[in-house]
Amino acid sequence: MKKKRQAKLVELITRYEINTQDELIALLRENGFDVTQATVSRDIRELNIFKMIGEDGSYRYSPPQRQSDKGDGVKSMSNLQSTLVKAILKVDCAGNLVVVKTESGLAQAVAVGIDRLDMPQLLGCVAGDDTILIAVRTVEDAVSFSQTIHEKLRVG
Repeated sequence: MKKKRQAKLVELITRYEINTQDELIALLRENGFDVTQATVSRDIRELNIFKMIGEDGSYRYSPPQRQSDKGDGVKSMSNLQSTLVKAILKVDCAGNLVVVKTESGLAQAVAVGIDRLDMPQLLGCVAGDDTILIAVRTVEDAVSFSQTIHEKLRVG
């Protein structure tokens, strides 16, 4: 039942622009799945679904992206650039840490995108409302990663 429900959830967010969990719950119920908010929230987390900015400026759920087979982050960087670039305002580094400032409420979505870059120097991200702290292996990695974000995403 869980796999069918999660498959339907992905199908629905792929087919429709869904902005809230309440909308998603209603659609799942219309499709025969008696779900609670806690179940949908858990499914969203397990499926690595996040919100992105739509063309109209509203936030909507985005289906999970497939990982790059290369492991070099190129395909994922392209996905991040095309869906989340508008959310990033500023990038800076201090030691082996990179700090990314985003539009309010979008740090977690951007952090998911960064985590999916599958770059060996990235150790992990911690996101708040509008700030992401990224740990990388070395000071050089922090400078390189920060420059990559500046160049690839053209942010300040």
